[in-house]
Amino acid sequence: AGTFHSICVRILRRHIHLLDFDNSFTIYDSDDSKKTITACLKKLNLSDDIMAPSVLQNEISRLKEKGYTAEEFAQTASDFRESHISAVYTEYAKTLKQASALDFDDIILYTNILFDTYPDVLLKYQNQFEYILVDEYQDTNPSQSRLIEALAGDRQNVCVVGDDDQSIYS
Repeated sequence: AGTFHSICVRILRRHIHLLDFDNSFTIYDSDDSKKTITACLKKLNLSDDIMAPSVLQNEISRLKEKGYTAEEFAQTASDFRESHISAVYTEYAKTLKQASALDFDDIILYTNILFDTYPDVLLKYQNQFEYILVDEYQDTNPSQSRLIEALAGDRQNVCVVGDDDQSIYS
């Protein structure tokens, strides 16, 4: 039993080396993330007048919640705003990896990537989690929903509890 993040951290601590990360990665909180984004802006010689670090942080978080890596988003960025976000996201992801760090959204994102890349690892956890119960389901984002579907596999033994009147995602 555990939260999405606590379960995924346990999975990543065992297997993230398969994605060329150190198993003893650090988890950045919101302040660490914002400082790193600010440093990325400086490194890229981009002004925070164009887009504030907190806005970039929210945009990158939103992309990760939808399951987009920096590389995937770079391929779809179509205007100045998206190109700006893409440049910062790419540098941010590179900086985190060099620091052997993940931010909060990476925990779910990289677990999904791990499962996509290594079906044998996914199978191990599908067998471990024969039944899945998700409380507060109305608050799950697309990445979390994708994780549930992957873990459920062919069994589809999933029970969710939620309240549409309390939904933070639409």
